[in-house]
Amino acid sequence: MKVHQSQIRVRYSETDQMGVVYHGNYLPYFEIGRVEWLRNQGISYKSMEENGIALPIVNIVISYKKPARYDDLLTITTSFKSQTSVKIEFECKIENEMGELLTTADFILVFVDMKTGKPTVPPQEIKELIAKMD
Repeated sequence: MKVHQSQIRVRYSETDQMGVVYHGNYLPYFEIGRVEWLRNQGISYKSMEENGIALPIVNIVISYKKPARYDDLLTITTSFKSQTSVKIEFECKIENEMGELLTTADFILVFVDMKTGKPTVPPQEIKELIAKMD
């Protein structure tokens, strides 16, 4: 499955005095989407880290279309885009309950060996998952 959806309700602490979600809070929303995308594929990010592989973000492009507001139920759609050597790319979007597009983002992450801090090939389970998607 190339696409996964997660939902989150905007908490008061994530908003400013106008009840609008602070722009920096979209990054944790998108992280929820990516981690749940992996989990939905049977891959635990925690397990990857326990096995010495991290997946830091090296590039983000975010476009804010409309504001999310306090108590909105948001749908985070995470789509696998591509995987090449040590990189994996995702396209993400956030919509509100009315289906209005609020925010889009493209992420590039790199598989990193936590001991050396250097890029490394993805774990075998990721390679197998990607092969099934092609």
